[in-house]
Amino acid sequence: MLDTMKSMIADISADAPWELVEVFAKFPRWKPEDVNASCDLMVERLARHGVPVEVHDADLYLSVPYGSQVIAGNQVFNAKSPASSVNMPGGIEGQLVYVPAAYSKSISTLFHRNFDADASASGRIGGKIVISEGFATPQKMREFEENGAIACIAVNPGVDAHWGACTSIWGTPDLDDLPRKPRMPIAAVNNPDGKALIAMAERGDRVRVVTRLDEGWFSQKLPVVTIPGAEEPEKFVLLHGHYDSWDVGVGDNATGDATLLEIARVLWKHRASLKRSVRIAWWPGHSTGRYAGSAWFADAFAIDLDENCVAQINCDSPGCRWATEFRHVSWMKETEAFAQSTIKAVSGLPSEGERPHRAGDYSFNNIGISSLMMLSSIMPESKRAEMGYYSVGGCCCNITGHTENDTLEIADRDIMVRDIKVYLGLVVGIANADILPFDWRAIGDEFAATIARYQNAVGTAFDFAPARAANDGLLASLGRFHEGVAKGSVKPKAANDVIAGLARILVPINHTKTARFRHDPATPMAPLPTIASAMDFAALPADQRGFGVNQLRRGQNRLVAALREARRRVEAVLN
Repeated sequence: MLDTMKSMIADISADAPWELVEVFAKFPRWKPEDVNASCDLMVERLARHGVPVEVHDADLYLSVPYGSQVIAGNQVFNAKSPASSVNMPGGIEGQLVYVPAAYSKSISTLFHRNFDADASASGRIGGKIVISEGFATPQKMREFEENGAIACIAVNPGVDAHWGACTSIWGTPDLDDLPRKPRMPIAAVNNPDGKALIAMAERGDRVRVVTRLDEGWFSQKLPVVTIPGAEEPEKFVLLHGHYDSWDVGVGDNATGDATLLEIARVLWKHRASLKRSVRIAWWPGHSTGRYAGSAWFADAFAIDLDENCVAQINCDSPGCRWATEFRHVSWMKETEAFAQSTIKAVSGLPSEGERPHRAGDYSFNNIGISSLMMLSSIMPESKRAEMGYYSVGGCCCNITGHTENDTLEIADRDIMVRDIKVYLGLVVGIANADILPFDWRAIGDEFAATIARYQNAVGTAFDFAPARAANDGLLASLGRFHEGVAKGSVKPKAANDVIAGLARILVPINHTKTARFRHDPATPMAPLPTIASAMDFAALPADQRGFGVNQLRRGQNRLVAALREARRRVEAVLN
């Protein structure tokens, strides 16, 4: 397998991917018609390399923002409305009220709550226009809305305002999601304009917020390349990234689109050497539909994904300037050791990772698929400090992400080639592994630590002993399972069925709250979320603690049932 990998990596060239980056650097890709046209450009290039591609027509519900404004007297501040803000071209006027907030200092906390709840109390902001520092994140906007705000102005950290999305709805809504659609207009302004507006708020001034968006159903092209495996063609690794962007979006995500293109070219050339299949997908609707393209694919092909997908790998913002380290890499714990060893073997660099955020195109958690990557390489903290950069979610920490300044100079040809090799190594390492390279003992250890932390938070008010016992039992069985794999008493097919099957049980219990085949909101998800309310138990009023205990009891029941089901699946191949 190493010789096959080396041969594939040796075939990687910068020519085809860099040419696509240069084309996309002149091609804005957020309006639906431009997104479809850019798909045609990629399909044309795949055909040029002899790579067959299937293009699906996906009906997606999108929110496409155009120019917005904040008007204060004779002053007009240009703004950007996040996708899913309410369209209000005539504007809404009201008194401006300031709710102080902190800017995130780390990618890890980018989506966390960052403002004082007392300052956003309904009696203070009801019927008014709120202004607050930070990005227009869904939880924050929802809380302001529920407390009666009629509009919101988000003061971004730098000299540019950023596009984004303010809805927690993941992908195209269904009937159950519709009540969570935002109901107020929202505008993002840059930091200098925001400071001027905050001064106005402190004087009690009135402003008008004007938003312009086009919301509705759009037909979007969704290209998928399938490279068939020679031994188990029905089983596949899914490699994917979004091809719509804000403006030209070079670092987010033209470099990722180019990475996928080059990997498709190389794998198609070497397809006879693949054990399992590889599917490579480019998503529309990431920016204007909160991951609508990947969610559509997860819905449309749910049963095939459930039965045959052995892993998913997300490719977002590789190959950017100054990205010399692999930190804040997203991976589920069972994939960590494999990811770290592969990154080291291919790039020579160590890597550090973290639990995947409820972001990116991780649209497959509810199906239960082991997952790795989102952002890949990023710039060192010392470089961020030197440049005075704040935290953003893409472009390898370049602050041009989600702005019109994410242009060609953000990409780095040599770094992109290195990152292409890393992604290729990860894909082939899974596709060609005799035994899928995921270790569920690592997730059992993580579960043990999570349960202990929750027990410490809740004290003697609730006992997580059943969860501890169920997890200990699973870990014991997993120890025997891996011994059997090493000795050969557990055959590869049986081992792989167990490893992939455990994902269908343990990924949802660790990363979702809702039922399988649905999509949880795009808000932070705590580990083992059915019992995560333990962390808030101590803050409950005395008259609510009984309800809190009942919630923990029900959550523990779901967790214990999942752990026991997982153990039975392991034990079935040991008897």
